[in-house]
Amino acid sequence: MRLNPGERSLLVSFASSTKAQEVVNALKKAGFQDVQLDRVGRFGTRFDDRYNNPLASQANTVTGLTLYGEDIHPAVKTDTRALLAAEPSVSGVGLCNYGVAGNEGFLVTVVAPEDRAEEAIKIVEKYGGKV
Repeated sequence: MRLNPGERSLLVSFASSTKAQEVVNALKKAGFQDVQLDRVGRFGTRFDDRYNNPLASQANTVTGLTLYGEDIHPAVKTDTRALLAAEPSVSGVGLCNYGVAGNEGFLVTVVAPEDRAEEAIKIVEKYGGKV
């Protein structure tokens, strides 16, 4: 993405997908057009985007709850799946001081005109985002 002259990009991290989505909605309501929510992970691949909810019987694997890896593509090798399951956020082994992107795995990107950047910052900080 290339910014136009007079535009500024803001990268905002959140620990909660709910808060991140709330700020996306608030920014769009305030008139910011270019707002995007992404999940940040330590692995260079995405497996599934479905919400894994064990209370609604929507999680079939351990990795599905933590890495959004419930529906891993059949092309992914079995040994890769075993390594994902051994990942500390899944297994809990060695979890002390271990986290995803500083325990904030959701990234909101905002493109704002320079004269409205402070307004966008105030909105995201209201929802607990870190710029």
